[in-house]
Amino acid sequence: MGTFIFILFLMLLGFVLKKIKIFPEQTSQVLNMFIIYISLPAIIINEVPKITFSSEVLIPVFIAWTTTILGAISILILSKIFKWNRNTTGALLLVAVLGNTSFIGIPMVSHYFGTEGLPYAIIYDQIGSFLALSTYGAVVIAIYSDNGEMSIQCILEKIFKFPPFIALIIAFALNGIEFHPDISKSLSTLGNTLIPLALISVGYNLQLKIPKKDMSPFLVGIANKLILVPTFAFIIVYIFDMEGFITDVSVLESAMGPMITAGVVASMAGLAPKLVSSILGYGIFISIITISIVFQLLS
Repeated sequence: MGTFIFILFLMLLGFVLKKIKIFPEQTSQVLNMFIIYISLPAIIINEVPKITFSSEVLIPVFIAWTTTILGAISILILSKIFKWNRNTTGALLLVAVLGNTSFIGIPMVSHYFGTEGLPYAIIYDQIGSFLALSTYGAVVIAIYSDNGEMSIQCILEKIFKFPPFIALIIAFALNGIEFHPDISKSLSTLGNTLIPLALISVGYNLQLKIPKKDMSPFLVGIANKLILVPTFAFIIVYIFDMEGFITDVSVLESAMGPMITAGVVASMAGLAPKLVSSILGYGIFISIITISIVFQLLS
């Protein structure tokens, strides 16, 4: 419960700061840039090299990536049906597919499964969600962030200039290397700025009243992330006859609300920032209920 009180407080703080106009209009964009260029790369470089690859890693990684792919396919199909514009489609490919598997996911796994589930939650988060944000997310941004060139060269250039992707390449190169405590502490301090800044940024852009034109993608985005994606996880588990503790932790992680950092990335790229803010704001709180339902189904 403390986690959600903290989330609510920071989002409310951002919302109030916007209303009382203490900070300039560009505050949210500045916060987002700091997150993308500093906070997120610091987390990736500090945490990814610590991951030990083994056969146990495969279950959460497989579920994370398969649900991401299926979630993205469903959004692309729905985008054709509803005839959404490029910005809306790009935004939903991020916030209606990627889950908040760290800040919300890790406390939720700890609550439902105890500390024994945390290593697998971290694997799901780091090699699944964070890796997806740094690669899949980079591709989405490269393709949907503007209406300019769509050549392979242009897309690749955008991907390789995306700071989290650059950080990921560095992190893989440093795999197994133990940082000096001072370096690790500095990176951790920078990385710890991500959640408060991201939540304040979300609150700063929060739209309590959803415009009529955004209602369709809003409802579809919420349903895709909180209903379809975990349903895909259950289907995968059934088809491949997967069971056990690690599988249950992975399925619960798939049910987490929309990823805040993915929303920041989408907003920074100009992908329907008001829609993104609404999906993040409402999605995080609705997920409290849907996560509980998924756990009951697992039980």
